Amino acid sequence: MKTLLIALALASVATASQAASFDCGRARAPDERAICANLALNDKDVRMSVLYEVNRRTLAMGGRDALIGQQRDWLAERRNCGANRACLNRAYDRRLAELERSMDRIYRNAPF
Repeated sequence: MKTLLIALALASVATASQAASFDCGRARAPDERAICANLALNDKDVRMSVLYEVNRRTLAMGGRDALIGQQRDWLAERRNCGANRACLNRAYDRRLAELERSMDRIYRNAPF
């Protein structure tokens, strides 16, 4: 069920000129340009964006506020990577792991 939900969400948001969390046509920052220029990073951005949105819409209000603050902090961390792909990959890997752990907690506690 979890995999199906994520797969459907990924299929609905990915387009050729847009990473999930921003429009590549408007990318100006070095981190955004590097993400748009690299398929693996773009794919990680799509996955991160979907997991973030599912988490944000599923968590209770206190958890949601914490998640939003964590995402802002993570975006600043990503921005500090500039165009360094290794740094961007590490940042995405960490964030994806955090969001996946959060999803696991949601699934364990949810009534579905």
